[in-house]
Amino acid sequence: MPRSRKSRTSDDLAAKYLVEWQKTTWIRDMNILAFKCTDELVPLDRFIGQDRAQEAIRFGLEIDKPGYNLFVTGLTGTGKTSAIKAHLQSVVDDLDSQEQRRPISDWVYVHSFEDADRPKAISLPRGAGKVYRQQFSGALRTLQEEIPKMLKSESFAAQLRSQEETDRKATQELMNGLELAAKAANFAVQLTPSGITIFPMTEDRPMTPDEYQALEAEPKKAIDEVRTQLMQHTQDTMTKIRELEKASAERIQELERSAGHQLVDQVFFDLHALSQEIPEMQKYLSDLSGYVLDNINLFKESEGPAPLVVGMPPGPAPGGAALGINPFLPFDINVLVDNSAVEKLPIIIEPNPNWGNLFGRIERRAIMGAYVSDHAMLKPGAAHLANGGYLVLNARDVLMAPGAWEGLKRTIRNREVRLEDPAEQTGFFIPQGLRPEPVPLDLKVIVTGDESIYRLLTSSDNEDFWDLFKVKAEFDYRVDLNEENMMAYCSFICRTCEDEGLLAFEAEGAARVLEFGARQVSDQNKLSTRFGQIKDLLIEADYWARKDDFKTVQEHHVRQAINQKVYRLSLVEERIREMVSDGSLLLDVTGEAVGQINGLAVYDLGDFSFGRPTRITAQTFAGREGLINIEREALMSGRTHDKGVLILSGYLGAKFGHDRPLTLSASLCFEQSYDGVDGDSASSTEIYALSSSLSGLPLRQDIAVTGSVNQMGEIQPIGGVNQKVEGMFDVCRAVSGLTGTQGVIIPHQNVKNLMLRDDVVEAIKEGKFHVYAVKTIDEGLEILTGKTAGEADASGAFPKDSVNYLIAKRFGELNDSMRGYFQGVFANGS
Repeated sequence: MPRSRKSRTSDDLAAKYLVEWQKTTWIRDMNILAFKCTDELVPLDRFIGQDRAQEAIRFGLEIDKPGYNLFVTGLTGTGKTSAIKAHLQSVVDDLDSQEQRRPISDWVYVHSFEDADRPKAISLPRGAGKVYRQQFSGALRTLQEEIPKMLKSESFAAQLRSQEETDRKATQELMNGLELAAKAANFAVQLTPSGITIFPMTEDRPMTPDEYQALEAEPKKAIDEVRTQLMQHTQDTMTKIRELEKASAERIQELERSAGHQLVDQVFFDLHALSQEIPEMQKYLSDLSGYVLDNINLFKESEGPAPLVVGMPPGPAPGGAALGINPFLPFDINVLVDNSAVEKLPIIIEPNPNWGNLFGRIERRAIMGAYVSDHAMLKPGAAHLANGGYLVLNARDVLMAPGAWEGLKRTIRNREVRLEDPAEQTGFFIPQGLRPEPVPLDLKVIVTGDESIYRLLTSSDNEDFWDLFKVKAEFDYRVDLNEENMMAYCSFICRTCEDEGLLAFEAEGAARVLEFGARQVSDQNKLSTRFGQIKDLLIEADYWARKDDFKTVQEHHVRQAINQKVYRLSLVEERIREMVSDGSLLLDVTGEAVGQINGLAVYDLGDFSFGRPTRITAQTFAGREGLINIEREALMSGRTHDKGVLILSGYLGAKFGHDRPLTLSASLCFEQSYDGVDGDSASSTEIYALSSSLSGLPLRQDIAVTGSVNQMGEIQPIGGVNQKVEGMFDVCRAVSGLTGTQGVIIPHQNVKNLMLRDDVVEAIKEGKFHVYAVKTIDEGLEILTGKTAGEADASGAFPKDSVNYLIAKRFGELNDSMRGYFQGVFANGS
């Protein structure tokens, strides 16, 4: 059937804006991939691109000054954590080779003899913590074995007997004096279990009570007076005996202390020698020696080696008979940080940075209905373990944990980490008790997060944030698509296959992965560096290859993996397409219409996004209300979309309102839109609909449009161009089939962003579908109307019958109608 003259004219005008099929995707050159299979390549041992971020990381790690901690930004999957690990290890290796490595220490907590609730922190050489714990445990066992032996030795027993004999004689002399005084007064002294009894004598025998009662008053009074004198003498004697016993006990205790002093010195000799350059440990050993000698009874009661009880509550201050339930608790050395297995510097990556995991915790045990703790129940946090090295955290995780961010800032600022309960942060009641001595801190903190978190912290927490995190390392989500990076990409495929146990990829399959990487960033000249997504694709392609019993992954397996993932996620897209096909969503993809056009929108579902055409309509009529954005009036449009609509007024005024004010009432609407609209990518589409309504010229419905516009009428680039083109393609194919005239108008700047699906590229190649690239509104009008847009001459007039001529003519008519209307109103009013 021969085409009409208007159709041929329209095609002639549109042809110069056609995008060649070769420009709608990246055409891979297989000659660059000089291999048949990725197992021929060397696995990737470096990072692709990211030179800026890598330099920033190295700078931040190598400058050893307060506040030069790092905040590393970038999208998930761009290799931030891997790069940090690699650079940390590289810096550590360099420092080690230059002998500039900072010394790292073990940290232990010991009992405080001054205040049992304030355990002391002591720094020890790397690996010494375990040694000290074993030495103290051995010292306790030795004391428990040797002190009883010492106290039972013949030499000590002889000294003890001599001391006891001397004390017995002194006591006996006092008792003899008392007996002589009683005998002289004709009284007798008798020792009983209840004490000393004094009674009068008669005829060399004790006087009976009946005899005493039978006495006359005068003799009885004399006996009572003598008894009173003797009782006072007895009390004086007993006081002296008690003083003798006390002095005897002290002399025996001193004797035991003197005997034990040499033994304790021998037992602690190795520990003193080990601690010559650690004054804090020397003092603790001296305090512990005094504690043992002051409480030697504890060891006297032991009949054999007793196990060291850990985690019992501390008791009274030093000098008491025991320390709570476990009197041997001071011998328990709590090795808080053990760096014996750390060869160079500690690198700690904390995946769950809550308060306890970051700053340690004080554990408790319920005893007799009360919660108790001691220095042996203190547990380290990541800050303790990373001391002297590097601590890597995720910003979002730290900010989500109650109190963790403030605690981290305080720890970095004060350069010490305190073991304390987060009662204020959690809001729960926690019984307070221990307040351990803080541990001095010397570490580098590396926090990872996305750009939005970085901006949030710089704006809302700028006072602390700038001072504590002076270095920013930003990972880009894309790199140049050149030969070097293409081969590096293939080496990454090789590395992943080795690490994950995947089948090797043939060159065609690797090329398809490269194409996927370019599509992820929508750029024919770039590759995605979100290697997490690339790794997922490799794993899924390997699945399909194994399912087909192939020995290698081929190109169609990669394509199948991509298509299957889209299939799993595209249910909503299919349902919308069905609604267009059955007429539930009104949309024309053939024919022409005045004031009606197909715009393109992207629906983002989080894990999947797709494009679809949407009918946009414009109505113009006489009035002075200007442009009415129906979405805005219904509170269904975002700020960016509102701005785009306001730009339309500027464009129309600049183009058609030089010599007269524009008198217009117009409404714009996204038909059957119920979820709200945002973005300015439809602003050019809205101008086309307005232009059609003003000029009366119909617009092609088989062409959908996307593109932002400025007040000069210049088309600006937009996002989601691939989804939009493919969305129109899928709807046209589903509704009416491809007619050969259908297509999409895009901004010319977006041509380099085209990475269309194979079926879309093939249809464009065969002339069944088209992509047009335009620079101005006028160019788009020519494609959509089939008429020249027309440029204004020096007088501002447009060529007759051009699109702009008809628009200007209509503005004149509206202006005249409004002038006539108001003149009539004023005339009737007068």
